[in-house]
Amino acid sequence: MRTSTTLAAYAVGLVAVFGAALGVGAAIGSPIDMSTTQHSTHESTTESMPGMDSATPAGLEVSSGGYTLTEVTAPGRAGEQGTLAFRILDGNNAPVVDFDLLHEKKLHLIVVRNDTSEFRHVHPSLAADGTWSIDWTWPVAGTYRVFADFDPTDGTQLTLGRNFDVAGEFTPAPLPAKSATATVDGYTVTLDGDLSTAGGPITLSVARDGAPVTDLDPYLGAYGHLVALRTGDLAYLHVHPEGEPGDGVTAPGPDISFHAQAPSEGTYRLFLDFQHKGVVRTAEFTVDAGTSTASVPDNHEGGH
Repeated sequence: MRTSTTLAAYAVGLVAVFGAALGVGAAIGSPIDMSTTQHSTHESTTESMPGMDSATPAGLEVSSGGYTLTEVTAPGRAGEQGTLAFRILDGNNAPVVDFDLLHEKKLHLIVVRNDTSEFRHVHPSLAADGTWSIDWTWPVAGTYRVFADFDPTDGTQLTLGRNFDVAGEFTPAPLPAKSATATVDGYTVTLDGDLSTAGGPITLSVARDGAPVTDLDPYLGAYGHLVALRTGDLAYLHVHPEGEPGDGVTAPGPDISFHAQAPSEGTYRLFLDFQHKGVVRTAEFTVDAGTSTASVPDNHEGGH
C-alpha cells in the first residue's frame, strides 16, 4: 500500500536576484506537454576546479569547471502556475550570457522527479541579464532534480544539477518493471542492446499499430535523444544518436542507434524523445547496467 505524506514547502526566495526576468515566462521549449512543480532544496555544492579530472558523473554537482547553477525559483506547490528561472554563473559569479548551440539549442533543461515518475525535457529562453526562464506548473508534489545541459562559449560542455521540493500531497511511485519495450500514445518502442560500463551500441526501434515507423521527424538535429538516469542519485547521461538527418546515410526510422556507456553498474531509467507527425513523445525503460552486456527481459510493457 502506498503511503501519502505532505511535503512542507520551502521558501522560494531569490526574487531580488532574478527581478523582472521572472515575469518573462515565455514558454519556449519542447512540445512535450507535461507540467511539473517544485522548490529548491538544501544541498552541498562540490566544485571541480578547471582542469581537474573529476570522476563524478554528470548532473550530480551544482558547480563544476568554474561554472555554477544558481538556486532555482519556481512555483512552490503542485498545480500552481508560474515561472521556473535560474542563471549560470562563471568563476567570477557573473551571469553567463554566451552559449554555443547543442543540437540546435543553447541549453537543454531536464527535470525529473527523484523517483523518475515525472520527466520533462524543455528549452527555456535566455534574457539579456543571463536569466533562463520558462512558464511552469508542476503536476504533482515531490522532490525534483533540475538539470542544465549547456556549452558556454568560453568553456566546455557541462551538465549541472540542483534539487527542488514541491509542496503538496505526495504519493511515492514504484520503479517500473524492467522491460525491453515501452508503449506511448499508440507507439511501441523496442530496445535492443545493453547498457554497460564498458559502453556499446543501443538501438531503439519505433513502431505504430504494429508497423515500423519509417518517417520520423528530425527533432533537435536528430531522430531521437536519449537520457539515462541512475536510480537513487540520478547520475545523468545524455546520449545523441549516430548519424543525423540529411546526411545521406541515416534513415528516418524505425531504428535509432546510440552508443552509450554507463558511469557505473546499477539500475537506470532510459527516456527516449522522438518526434513523429509533428508531436514529440517520450518512451521510458527500466534497465540494469553491468560491466558486460546482459539481456533485458521483454515480458513486460512500460512507458509513461
